[in-house]
Amino acid sequence: MNPPQLDRVLTQDEIDNVFRNLQSQRAMEDPAKKAQPYDFRRPDRIAKDQLRAIHVLHENFARSLASSLSAYLRAYVIVNLVSVEQLSFMEFSQCLPSPTIITSLGMHPFDGSAVLEMNPSLVFPIIEILLGGVPQVNPAKIEREVTEIEQTILDSIFRIILHDMKQAWEAVTTLNFDLQSIETEPQLLQILAPNEAVVAISMEVRIGESIGMMNIGIPSIIIKMLRQKFDQQWSVRKSESTEQEQDRILRLIRPAVMYLDSRLSGATISTEDLLKLEPGDVLKLDYSIDRPLQLVFNGVEKFTGHIVDTGKRRGFQLEELIRPGAG
Repeated sequence: MNPPQLDRVLTQDEIDNVFRNLQSQRAMEDPAKKAQPYDFRRPDRIAKDQLRAIHVLHENFARSLASSLSAYLRAYVIVNLVSVEQLSFMEFSQCLPSPTIITSLGMHPFDGSAVLEMNPSLVFPIIEILLGGVPQVNPAKIEREVTEIEQTILDSIFRIILHDMKQAWEAVTTLNFDLQSIETEPQLLQILAPNEAVVAISMEVRIGESIGMMNIGIPSIIIKMLRQKFDQQWSVRKSESTEQEQDRILRLIRPAVMYLDSRLSGATISTEDLLKLEPGDVLKLDYSIDRPLQLVFNGVEKFTGHIVDTGKRRGFQLEELIRPGAG
């Protein structure tokens, strides 16, 4: 067997093929092709998982605000979270109507400022209710600026909103929101650079037949600084035991007051027959003496039992818990 010829000279075509193969391999392994584009004009962009956490936080804020406004305005209020997204401050401002109510909010202990905007279609029905009227005019046709007196009337609404915002953010960190300034034109409130990123939170507020939007803009750089706080909050939630959570809820509801009453769920009578009743008439209730009564907690049947004597007063002896859906 002849040994291989190690001193054979390669041809030019063979050399070219070797270099072509090497270049193709380098092109396939080029790390530049795996790199993701980075916008240096937006160094304060936040991660998607943190954006989802902010979405959950403001869903809780929407529910709390709906309850607070319903109680204060004595009207049925619905607040729905529409979207949470990242925009530049210029894009955020251009999405707002003009004129409108736009305020600058302090965010202590941070130096930055947030933005709160309420559409005229929401502001004027609220003013109408606060002044004792019923909103009948279509708010979409009102395009004037609010007066100084109307701004003063809205102060109580802003206090409720900022209080509920603070309560919602306490799940992550303590933020004290305060009202700094009010403008009617979005372009006049220049508290952030046009290219600075903000987290835009849009909410739909429905008061009776009136519907309006409320928009909140929080600088992304502040939320990015709270990334560790968000991570700690979710890890704490996962580590909390069920027993500890039950104890916490029990402490919250322990001072609550409940109303009890026992009812005879027997026969019914029409209003016409009721008006015909006279002294001496007998109503047949079809309710046996031995039949148990229902004990009602705040309008919900919870126990069955019997009426008993407790000295000079009557009492109710519990005998059986009524399971939900039973009967």
